[in-house]
Amino acid sequence: MLFVNSTLNPADAMTRKERISATFALERPDRPPILGGWLAAPESVQAIAGCTEDEYWADTYRWGVEAEKALGSDALIGVFEPVSRDEYRCVDDNVVADRSTHSVESVLEEIEALPTLDQVREQFDLEVAYREFVEEIRGHQSACGDIVWCPADWKVIPHGLWYHEYGYEAAMLTLGLHPAKYTRLIQVSAEEARLRAMVITRAIQEGIMPRAFLTGEDLCSQEGPMVSPEFLRREYFPLLEYTLEPLVEVGARVVWHCDGAYQSLLDDVLACGVGGLQGFQQECGMHLEDLVQRRTQSGDPLVIFGAMSVTQTLPHGTPADVRAEVDRFVRVCRDNAALALFTSNTINPDVPVENIRAFWQAAQEVSWG
Repeated sequence: MLFVNSTLNPADAMTRKERISATFALERPDRPPILGGWLAAPESVQAIAGCTEDEYWADTYRWGVEAEKALGSDALIGVFEPVSRDEYRCVDDNVVADRSTHSVESVLEEIEALPTLDQVREQFDLEVAYREFVEEIRGHQSACGDIVWCPADWKVIPHGLWYHEYGYEAAMLTLGLHPAKYTRLIQVSAEEARLRAMVITRAIQEGIMPRAFLTGEDLCSQEGPMVSPEFLRREYFPLLEYTLEPLVEVGARVVWHCDGAYQSLLDDVLACGVGGLQGFQQECGMHLEDLVQRRTQSGDPLVIFGAMSVTQTLPHGTPADVRAEVDRFVRVCRDNAALALFTSNTINPDVPVENIRAFWQAAQEVSWG
């Protein structure tokens, strides 16, 4: 049965840190913690934090944290900071335009200029990297107060699909025309990721980082994998397992972000040592009832970050619908998975503020009883 090794008394109210620590250790907390950090609507942040528009844009980070404090988040995976008053997203048109200038030839040129794996290792200074990492973590934690800083880390895994850097056309054409050369991108990024994993492993062992954190890569569209699963199984997943090895060895729970129709790749991801899942687009067939039955490589229950829909319930439901979904998540995960309540993706401007508040309020009112 899940949570049988709990050393904490679920009848007592826990601190935020105790609640997060119990959940990530597969122990039963007083209630499922709620994660924040993906509130991506400036007007919503302003309404929740109680600041003016000018105050918000003068310090988007501060007011993002204040909104999470006002809502009652137990932990933050980040603070969403828009690029400008005219754009609520974290990526602007200029970045997209830069990607469109890449061609197969320019990608190949960058591949040829990559360092060797030995050079990647030789150029890395673990002590310097660790000091810088700890300083960053402690700075965020100071700003968060008693909310646990539990940052997502997208650099701790190899990149499989390079469309973020080169655009879809150049990245996919390079993969299709020059698969062997393209694989060098994955290999070098994997070596860099493993070194990053060593830093995070040490931070977890020394109590600087929580035991679980979010990472992952969008490998799937709403119709399934964007590239051949065979290619991923041959070239990507072995390197993912390699990068996560230091974390798995110390019992870290890597929670994998899985947008789209990810069903055909879940076994591959879990076999690499992943200990949890986040995302779950129900419209793509990713149903929580099925996901909580899966187990880690070592047979443990999964840590679930989720699973409030930002495409259905939050933007289009009522506050009552939101509360009903929270009750369902708790019912489905009870004795099946460790649950930290979270959204499937960013909370965008189409989500009513009353639904945001309803989600956080419902999360604080439920229990595992």
